[in-house]
Amino acid sequence: MLFAVALLASGQNSTITGTLSGQIVMEGFIHMKMPLWARRVITRLLSVIPVLILPSCSKTMKQNEELLTFSQVFLSIALPFSIFPLTIFASRKDIMGEFTSAAWVKYTAWTVSIILTILNIYLILGLVGIVPSIG
Repeated sequence: MLFAVALLASGQNSTITGTLSGQIVMEGFIHMKMPLWARRVITRLLSVIPVLILPSCSKTMKQNEELLTFSQVFLSIALPFSIFPLTIFASRKDIMGEFTSAAWVKYTAWTVSIILTILNIYLILGLVGIVPSIG
């Protein structure tokens, strides 16, 4: 039960982070305005509803464990969609100005981003049985 509460808190933390970063992208880069309360309600509902419904639909602890595993896999699928734009934006002087990443930071970020993406693809292919799974 404690693990479930910690996982829910972790999910809410990532939702808040996603909400704030989404707000910056929406307002700063694509100039889309939305009331703060509406953005918070929509993102919270989209994140909490599946967390509350899906575990109640499973019949065994094994199904809950599989659900937890697949939730982490889905998070890993979303990772490249955030780390690549972050690396690109942080490396551009016209966007970041004096806060542009140093060359070694940029190359390290690209290397880590590519390695993480390759590992995530391998994880997904392992879960569906295309390649041998790790562990």
